[in-house]
Amino acid sequence: MVKGYLSFVLHAHLPFVRHPEFEQFLEERWLFEAISETYIPLLRMCEGLHADRVPFRITLSISPSLLAMLEDELLGSRYRKHLQNSIELADKEITRHANNGHFKWLAEYYRSWFTDTLALFDKHDGRISQGFKRMHEAGCIELITTAATHGFLPLLSAQPKTVKAQVATGLDYFESVFGFRASGMWLPECAYYPKLDEVLASEGVRYFFTESIGIDHASTAPFYGVYAPLYTPSSVAAFGRDQASTKQVWSAEVGFPGDGVYREFYRDIGHELDFEYLRPYMPGSVRADTGFKYHRITGRTANKQPYDHFNAKQKAAHHAQEFINQRIGHIEHLSSLMTTPPIVLAPFDAELFGHWWFEGPQWLDYVIRKCVYDQKTIGLASPIDYLKAHPVHQCGYPATSTWGHKGYAETWINGKVDWIYEDLYACGIEMTRLANKNKTTKNPLRVRAMNQCMRELLLAQSSDWPFIISNGTSAEYAARRVRDHVSRFHWLSKAIETDTVDSETLSTLEYLDNPFPSVDFKLYCEKR
Repeated sequence: MVKGYLSFVLHAHLPFVRHPEFEQFLEERWLFEAISETYIPLLRMCEGLHADRVPFRITLSISPSLLAMLEDELLGSRYRKHLQNSIELADKEITRHANNGHFKWLAEYYRSWFTDTLALFDKHDGRISQGFKRMHEAGCIELITTAATHGFLPLLSAQPKTVKAQVATGLDYFESVFGFRASGMWLPECAYYPKLDEVLASEGVRYFFTESIGIDHASTAPFYGVYAPLYTPSSVAAFGRDQASTKQVWSAEVGFPGDGVYREFYRDIGHELDFEYLRPYMPGSVRADTGFKYHRITGRTANKQPYDHFNAKQKAAHHAQEFINQRIGHIEHLSSLMTTPPIVLAPFDAELFGHWWFEGPQWLDYVIRKCVYDQKTIGLASPIDYLKAHPVHQCGYPATSTWGHKGYAETWINGKVDWIYEDLYACGIEMTRLANKNKTTKNPLRVRAMNQCMRELLLAQSSDWPFIISNGTSAEYAARRVRDHVSRFHWLSKAIETDTVDSETLSTLEYLDNPFPSVDFKLYCEKR
């Protein structure tokens, strides 16, 4: 009989980036890198555990914006071409390192790695979402989702219809792809405000996640802290993040990923070799990561030593055991103080595993196997498993919080990005007015234009744009995306109002910004 539970929750999310107007586009590589380094390795890990009959359970949140890209045929074909180019580059690297044994060995490793990645992608006919669906059906993964475009809900809450549209559209699209409605929701940026649970409850959501301070400062003093969920008055359960177990994994300063044996993320041949040699594998005339990284972290030095993936795997096994030992001690202590078995929630951005921490999927594989076979204190469980087994908990409102800096919202509202919300609020007001005015229209062209209006607004609302601008990475691109979607929204709004919708222009916008085929503008109506 286990004494408590460990719940891994991985949140897979990227902003919707798709530019068919260009032959290739730099920011589309965000998706390609994440598929190669995170999503396919995680799927391979799950399939391997399942094939070995390991009885494991993790939770995977796939955002609707990411899901829309994974399902997109154009992006799928571009990703396959990206892999083929990577294999071609690997062949060139093997030749380049013909007289350097270790680096030639690494180049051969990368060729095998990219080849295996392409094989798994093709095995699932380019739809890795369906691979995750099969793991869900096998009981290994619980699939959940988030708001449609990851809108920062507390800052949109002045317009309740906007929050409703983000939540309902995300859940509806997830259901259209996977065939079932998600029982849990990863709130964008883990950002909660009181009464948000009512929106979630109305859409059938049974639980969500908050930062630890959301539970610690709840309206009801939590008797068990973050180690048991808190039911909101709407009967939706709030699970709080365990800081100790997550910091040990995500922190490059004090956590596992910063170990000198692991692969160095910031040394990539895409930024080091002659550009003419790399040109066929670059997105136009700019440099970008290629995935060929030959060095290990080593330490705080510019003199990085060669990477050895076998040594890195051994270190991952060591760190997995260290993690398990600490969780065992923690859960044994908690269980001695609690009358219900504790649950330790370990939520992470999925992209940490593989993309940022190359050995992360291997580490997670080791943790799962050790948890299942090498100890009897901890059980692996998803939040819904826990709620079914232990349905009685305290009630109260979690405090407003995020998992951003200091637990608040300064990353998404500050002097760099406050202009965004003025535009979003104006569009929200106009969207509501147009929706109520056109809710009974039977004109197919007008319905299409209204739905495209809503797509443009949803895309403008992504929390990624203020996040990117605040952090100063690709800030110009993020700002342009907000302005482009707002501009397209207003063009459509004016055309609808003046009955001058041009079918050809509308078709172009539908092709450019095409997520959520069944989006319904009537979500903005006062009464549907």
